[in-house]
Amino acid sequence: MDNFAAFLSFMAFVLLLKQILIVDGISDTTKDDGFIGILGAIVDNSSRIGKEESVAMQIAVEDFINTTNQRLDLRIRNSQGDPLQAAIAARNLINMDHVQAILGPQTWEEVSLAAEIGSKSHIPIMSLADSTPEWATELCTFLVQASPNKLKQTEAIAAIVQREEWHQVTIIYEDRDFSAPAVLSHLSNALKEVGAEISHYVAIEPFASSSLSEELERLKINQNRVFVVHLSLPLAVELFEKAKIMNMMEKDYVWIITDPLASLVHSFNASIISSMQGIVGVKSYIPENETRFQDFSHKFRKRFRSEHPEVVNHEPSIFAAEAYDVAWTAALAMSKKKQGRQQIKSNILQSDFDGLSGKINFTGQTIAPAHTFQIINVIGERYIELDFWSDGRGFSETIGESDTFKSSMNALGQVFWPGGIRGTPKGWSPPTIANPLKIGVPTTATFKQYVEVEVEQDHLGNNISLFKGLAIDVFKATRQELPFDLPYNFLPFDGTFDALVEQIHLKNFDAAVGSISILANRYQHAEFTAPYTESGLVMIVPVRSRTREKAWLFIKPFTNAMWVLIGATSIYNGFVIWLIERNHCPELNGSISNQVGTLIWLAFSTLFSLNGNKLNSNLSRITMVVWLFMALVITQTYTAKLTSLLTLPRLEPTVVDVFALQNSNAMVGCAGASYTSKYLEEVLHFRHNNIKNFSRSDEYAPALRRREVAALFLDLPLAKVFLAQNCKSFTMTGPTYNVGGFGFAFPRGSQLLPSVTQAMLKASEDGTLQDLEKKMIASQKCMYMDPEEDEHLSPSVSPSYFWVLFIFTGGTSSMALAIYIFRAYNSMSMSEHNVIWKLMMAVMKHRGNQRGRFSRKVSDIALTTPTISPNATEY
Repeated sequence: MDNFAAFLSFMAFVLLLKQILIVDGISDTTKDDGFIGILGAIVDNSSRIGKEESVAMQIAVEDFINTTNQRLDLRIRNSQGDPLQAAIAARNLINMDHVQAILGPQTWEEVSLAAEIGSKSHIPIMSLADSTPEWATELCTFLVQASPNKLKQTEAIAAIVQREEWHQVTIIYEDRDFSAPAVLSHLSNALKEVGAEISHYVAIEPFASSSLSEELERLKINQNRVFVVHLSLPLAVELFEKAKIMNMMEKDYVWIITDPLASLVHSFNASIISSMQGIVGVKSYIPENETRFQDFSHKFRKRFRSEHPEVVNHEPSIFAAEAYDVAWTAALAMSKKKQGRQQIKSNILQSDFDGLSGKINFTGQTIAPAHTFQIINVIGERYIELDFWSDGRGFSETIGESDTFKSSMNALGQVFWPGGIRGTPKGWSPPTIANPLKIGVPTTATFKQYVEVEVEQDHLGNNISLFKGLAIDVFKATRQELPFDLPYNFLPFDGTFDALVEQIHLKNFDAAVGSISILANRYQHAEFTAPYTESGLVMIVPVRSRTREKAWLFIKPFTNAMWVLIGATSIYNGFVIWLIERNHCPELNGSISNQVGTLIWLAFSTLFSLNGNKLNSNLSRITMVVWLFMALVITQTYTAKLTSLLTLPRLEPTVVDVFALQNSNAMVGCAGASYTSKYLEEVLHFRHNNIKNFSRSDEYAPALRRREVAALFLDLPLAKVFLAQNCKSFTMTGPTYNVGGFGFAFPRGSQLLPSVTQAMLKASEDGTLQDLEKKMIASQKCMYMDPEEDEHLSPSVSPSYFWVLFIFTGGTSSMALAIYIFRAYNSMSMSEHNVIWKLMMAVMKHRGNQRGRFSRKVSDIALTTPTISPNATEY
């Protein structure tokens, strides 16, 4: 009896020790029966995903047992989608079933409670939620994220948006969905990379049918028609049913659904599918053509049909494949020798094999993210597969190492879009009378010629705003070129131009019209049409007369060299004529001073009178004719040039370039509400204290005249207006600095912007915009003077214009002078020879007979010699 009692005590001790070892997670896997432990799972059997997960886990355990000949028990608990029920199920699995690992649940709200319980008991929790925050795995050390996050699908969506050239997207998401913030953030970044953006964020409350209808009504009013839907299955089904009733599944609407919703399309009945015609979805990729998956699919359909006969479609989705892989991963981890709770977790994280859903490996406590997705299109009673998309590789028609990837889906057939169209939808609708375009118009423009807002009172005493100016006229002309009607309302805005552009980003305005400069820093808030004016920043300075010394204006027609050459030529020609004519004209003889005066008078009187009838020599007459011809040309030229100097303005700028302003430390002016002040300081390097801002355009001219500022910097279109008002006092000078010009602002990615830009270009090409600008400039009642026209006024005349004449008259005078000297020399030689011969004959005749008479003076004989007339030497 004592021995029996001792035996019972020993057996009780063994059983107690075994129970303690099981609770501590230590068991011996080397037993002959091959039992490795108990695996727990928490699913939501009220949902399609939960049903698929439950069936897939059972198949995985059965396949593991058949493959390894090891026994494993699977205990599944139903949470019914309630986080509290999930927590209770986790506690029961740990405390009552003594499981060594728990699979699931499927939502983060359930996982967070189960993970806290599992971490306290050192039981690994393999989460099947879409995503798990990074801090969760650090806080709950036994939490393993076993379902890959699918955030890369946002890049696939962005690629679709880029392919269709849409620029704005509306995202519809569930307000209490924990995964939504990560999806929204990644989608926003992905769209920015392709030049698009999320224009509206629409949060839908669960189980709120009334709010869903109201949100759809607001979306229908908005222009954007591209919607990305990230909702749970029940809420998404309700959304599309209401959208169909509200005619939002028609032409020009675009609906894109995300995973997990897209991965469940195969399970929808005909009624739901009919409300989703034309929808494009991004679903997780499953290697359906592999033999292993096909075997699994056969088993899954058979078991799913048996357990859920009420469900029409029995095909497995990515959730079934992931649940199978998770169960297989846990079973492999539990089958290792010397297992314990910490060791099971380590074994799980060391997993590395090819599963049904893809490659299974972990980084930290998180499984590798999904990188491949499938693009589907709902048509008829099911969906068709359009393409595959892989991270970093783009689109392809199939998946494989040898496949050709491309950046877009252009190679595929046309997509079937809502409304039955196969062409690319516009993805937006023009404003309507019920919802006109709200256009902001600045009231602070310095030049009212471009945009002006006047406030008047109607007959009821209400204030009404009147909008006018070139910018308003350009917008109206552009609107006439649009292929559709564009209802709009102008709204005044009292603020800076930067603030006006920012209001578009804040969605207070749909557009902005005015003299808005197109600047790079403004592109962060809006986009712009093509400029409707010339672009550039110019410098305006006062002008001064180039002929400031008016007393000496009479010498300006000719250059100094020209005057010297005229004087030298006149004196030379006068000398030649004087020399030739002095023997014939007694008035040309006399004292030296008298002859010099006569020579000078003769030189310059020829320029104004003809003395040909008083000349006796043909040489002097020829010289006079040529000289007179040159004098006639020169006097006519002088008269014309002097007339132009007296009648046409000769103006020049007071400052020629920016460097002169900087070196002289001069003050410069600009518009106070514009970008110009910053440009002058940062680009042209003016000192901040040397820049004066003006708030009104009528302050510019007085400031320049009073020398408060030495120069004014304005946009080229505004400079034209200013010079039209003050064309006689100021001018443009220096280079034109490149800036964007004036344009109209629209939201970034606006679908309306391309149409408006095209219409504006049409209005520009047919001359409408130029006519509007000319009309505005002409209304200033002062002709615009282009500074370049001043350069066309010819300068003082130089000898280079008349060198042929000078050579001709100089050569003629020199030739006449040479002939005269030659003839005179010959005449003098003959006269001297005759005098000597006669003298010798007289001496010989009277030498012997009349010696007394020989005493006569030789001079007396010379006086009796006949005088030779100078005319005898001429021809």
